[in-house]
Amino acid sequence: MHELGITQNIVAIVAEHAKGTKVKRVILEIGKLSAIMPDAIEFCFDICSQGTILQGAVLEILEIPGLARCRQCGAEIHLEQPFGICDCGSKLLDLIAGEELKIKEIEIEEVCV
Repeated sequence: MHELGITQNIVAIVAEHAKGTKVKRVILEIGKLSAIMPDAIEFCFDICSQGTILQGAVLEILEIPGLARCRQCGAEIHLEQPFGICDCGSKLLDLIAGEELKIKEIEIEEVCV
C-alpha cells in the first residue's frame, strides 16, 4: 500500500506549511488515472495525523477525471483508465488531466491574540 507513504508525506508537507498552527481542513486533488486510491488515503490520513497539528482535521478529496486529447483528430475524450481509443479509432492520446496529486488548500485555526 503506497498510499501510506504518500499520506505521510502529505501530513509532513501540510505541517511544515502550517508552521505550528492547528490545521482544521486539508483539500487534496487526486486524479482518477493516478493509481492512488482515495479511500486508502482517507484511512491513512487519520492514522498519520495522530499526534500532529493535523489531528482531527477534515480531509476532503476532489477526484479529477481522466481527460486526453487525440493526436489524430484533436478531440478531447474522457478516460477511466490511462489508455483508451478515440472515436476516430486512434490510440495516440496525450493526457491532459487525471494524474494529479495536489494539496489544493489547507485551512488553519485563526489565532486571536
